[in-house]
Amino acid sequence: MSAESTPDPAIPGKSPGPRHRGKGRRRKPRSGRRKGLLVAAWTAAGVVVLGGTGAGVLFFKLNGNLQSVDIDQVLGADRPEKADNGSENILVLGSDTRTGGNQELGGGTDDGTARSDTAMVVHVHRGHKKASVVSIPRDTLVDRPECTGADGDEHPAADDVMFNSAYSTGGGACAVKTVESISGLRMDHYLEVDFSGFQQLVDDLGGVEVTTSEDIKDPDSHLDLPAGTHTLDGEQALGLVRTRHAVGDGSDLGRIQLQQAFVKALAEQVKDIGLLGNPKKLYDIADTATKTLTTDSDLGSVNSLMSFASGLKGIDASNMNMVTMPVVYDPADANRVLVEKTKADQVWTALKNDRPVPAAATEGTASGGAKGVVNSAP
Repeated sequence: MSAESTPDPAIPGKSPGPRHRGKGRRRKPRSGRRKGLLVAAWTAAGVVVLGGTGAGVLFFKLNGNLQSVDIDQVLGADRPEKADNGSENILVLGSDTRTGGNQELGGGTDDGTARSDTAMVVHVHRGHKKASVVSIPRDTLVDRPECTGADGDEHPAADDVMFNSAYSTGGGACAVKTVESISGLRMDHYLEVDFSGFQQLVDDLGGVEVTTSEDIKDPDSHLDLPAGTHTLDGEQALGLVRTRHAVGDGSDLGRIQLQQAFVKALAEQVKDIGLLGNPKKLYDIADTATKTLTTDSDLGSVNSLMSFASGLKGIDASNMNMVTMPVVYDPADANRVLVEKTKADQVWTALKNDRPVPAAATEGTASGGAKGVVNSAP
């Protein structure tokens, strides 16, 4: 079912009333759909940091790889105010376009569209020593605001549509405006990565080591991992962050928990990999990272991206708090979730005031049941 054809559920952000269109059974696998991801953006930031102190000159040759979108020009002045407390907010999206190398990796039909099936708001706290990361489930029903795409096309507002329809409708600019509408936070930067680039980055890094607490076997994501410690290559890592049917309750929320765990493992690996003594490997990773990323125009040069990423050097897995935007399962449609308004407001208010997300904000909300399935290797 497409986002635009979703039957008439209640508007998220309002207390869900009685609903009678379904019994809330958990999701069934959707054949032919392959999910995008965003975690390579954290890798890209990390490898740029690693090159920033000793081999930064190489990156200036890579400017031509980067693509950028002038989000500020497209969205204009009708946006939340910038924070004045020293914090920053970055929207990181994963694109699963079916074109080029992604069609072979992702499967499905090349219908000429791309989707943002994974999204994270990365809030970098004042001092840039810690971060709060809020995942937004792709299946969350939202009211999408009127927006203008990067191509200048106007798109009318739409009620009760899946969150990821914003990107499908108007690209990164519409996704940013939708997130700002949901959260009330100004997005200072935008990063987008596609999953073919993610796979290559993991391979360039030499793999990522994780420990799984149970067997994971998902034919849809082509992943078959017995419980234990593994060094995942790019294909396996891609399978892991796309897996949902083999863990937890089989929902997208469980997959988000796998992605969050993988991001932490990835951050640990990037921190310790020591690329400065291997210029060739450093250049290969930088080449892949810059080809993989689309950024806002403020980050649209390697020099700007290096400066930005250098500011994240103090953040590692130990001071990165990752949560999912509070949602509840839609009792009317097992393939959708609804914003839990009161608790979501606690999350966004905390970030607006540059405070940690309170634990109470996510208690009792839908979780996916996959926490602890994947962890950083000991």
